[in-house]
Amino acid sequence: MTIQQFLVYLSLCAICVLTKPTDKKDRVHHDPQLSDKVHDDAQNFEYDHDAFLGADDAKTFDQLTPEESKERLGMIVDKIDTDKDGFVTEGELKAWIKKAQKKYVYDNVERQWQEFDMNQDGLISWDEYRNVTYGTYLDDPDPDDGFNYKQMMMRDERRFKMADKDGDLIATKEEFTAFLHPEEYDYMKDIVVQETMEDIDKNRDGVIDLEEYIGDMYSHDGDADEPEWVKTEREQFVEFRDKNRDGKMDKEETKDWILPSDYDHAEAEARHLVYESDQNKDGKLTKEEIVDKYDLFVGSQATDFGEALVRHDEF
Repeated sequence: MTIQQFLVYLSLCAICVLTKPTDKKDRVHHDPQLSDKVHDDAQNFEYDHDAFLGADDAKTFDQLTPEESKERLGMIVDKIDTDKDGFVTEGELKAWIKKAQKKYVYDNVERQWQEFDMNQDGLISWDEYRNVTYGTYLDDPDPDDGFNYKQMMMRDERRFKMADKDGDLIATKEEFTAFLHPEEYDYMKDIVVQETMEDIDKNRDGVIDLEEYIGDMYSHDGDADEPEWVKTEREQFVEFRDKNRDGKMDKEETKDWILPSDYDHAEAEARHLVYESDQNKDGKLTKEEIVDKYDLFVGSQATDFGEALVRHDEF
């Protein structure tokens, strides 16, 4: 399957999903946990390593000598210090942690970039994306599969224009990332809500009623009795989703549902790393302060060996 076919397939799945009676579709966007390790610095710093680097990159540091780890950490600090003032603030550290945790997003964009950047100018225009994704489908005015590709293209164009901050219909890599993964960008959240409401609002009255809400995640398919989780979802709609008790969810209520204000794990970890490393307590970190506390941020052969000894002693 080509990337073109794969993207169209994903679009079809997003617009026309038929759920099984026992399936539950989850439209809620949650930030993932920073690590599956226990956050206990008294035992080890594995959680902090995963949070700071991402789990995959954290493993690579375990194979380095302490000197190599410090050197690579120093280079990372230069990237974190985005305003180049010689200090790493809590905000810069939070932004870095969020980026490290979204590596799968950027990897996905990299895999697709060459397919769409047809003229290899380092940018992707709407025309390039449209031609690659929809070119062959738009030539057929009456496709056999019954899908409305022109409608899908109009929806993609609207999202592309929203991601394209300067309005030139040409996307930088960051703008293209926002187009492919709008849930990751604050300025794209309105389009996420709008597309979700369009998917669920079958009678096109601009709101989501209880039956539309349930119908999006559950199909009776001839079954008389609803599973318990469906009954729970009905209660959730009445008690929590429909905040003004008018029997339907408007735009703001839908946004609160699918884009909840979760506990910010990245912010908490950034605060923790600054607190543990800030030797002069000025609220920001120098490269020297970070490298001096390198074993908190990254692993090495020494820390990996030390943790192995702890595990051996416990055994």
